[in-house]
Amino acid sequence: MAKSKTIITCAVTGSIHTPTMSDHLPLSQNDIAEQAIAAAEAGASILHLHTRDPEDFRPSVDPDHYAPILSRVKQSTNAVLNITTGGAPTMRISERIEAATRFSPEMCSLNMGSMNFAFHGLADRYDTWKYDWEKDYIQGSEANIFRNTFADIRQAAETLGPHDIKFEHECYDVGHLYNLKHCMKIGLFKAPVFIQFIFGILGGIGPEVDNLIFMKRTADRLFGDDYRWSVLGAGGAQMPLATTASQMGGNVRVGLEDSLFINRRELATSNAQQVAKIRRIVEDLGNEVATPDEAREILALKGGDRVAF
Repeated sequence: MAKSKTIITCAVTGSIHTPTMSDHLPLSQNDIAEQAIAAAEAGASILHLHTRDPEDFRPSVDPDHYAPILSRVKQSTNAVLNITTGGAPTMRISERIEAATRFSPEMCSLNMGSMNFAFHGLADRYDTWKYDWEKDYIQGSEANIFRNTFADIRQAAETLGPHDIKFEHECYDVGHLYNLKHCMKIGLFKAPVFIQFIFGILGGIGPEVDNLIFMKRTADRLFGDDYRWSVLGAGGAQMPLATTASQMGGNVRVGLEDSLFINRRELATSNAQQVAKIRRIVEDLGNEVATPDEAREILALKGGDRVAF
């Protein structure tokens, strides 16, 4: 019997984590590129990328802040590059899709519904901050609604559709699966869709295995054979849920965007360290890790020769 191929996505740096929380989080364009390249060398076939303002490391979606990262990583790896259209909850969809419109990557993330997206509790864990924007940014998330209306989703789909970009449909709760089904029915997305089940974000579904089984069963009913899937567990749920997903036939996502840790109470020193750990687990349990070209075939991607960077 042929071994299953597991796609590893690495989310290299995110819009939520701030410099105070870990000195290992890449912030500069140079550090993001270096950690992305190392993650690909460790076994990640897809690199999910956010960027930062180089002046004060605020979350950014400015295409000029992406440009040096994309060109360098593309020159150094064969990995699939996946640009966020999530950005940060404080940003408009028109801002969040600008980089993807300019660079026409193989993949983009796309959130499939509006939600409370809160991480304000993190502010209580720190007494000092490296930058003056950090504390207010985190505390302010208590009042955030992460807007992803049907109109926003349509705007992203219709703007980026001509670029033949495959979306990583980020589903934080079961209702988001029904939103995606509706969008497929009206022709915004074509099969096979790629769904990222996300667990453990305050405002979304919790990180229990029962919830993973429920989300998977719901997706099977809604999409049949017309989807591929992966799992993102936030924080301490990262490795346990990724391990479970790999044994259920799914793909996995790790990276410092989703968890700053490698073990309980032990900060990860890099994205590559997390990739290497989940790769070892996946292979020890009998599966093979997909190469970038195998990931392209599994997900029906357009290919790295058709991007604009």
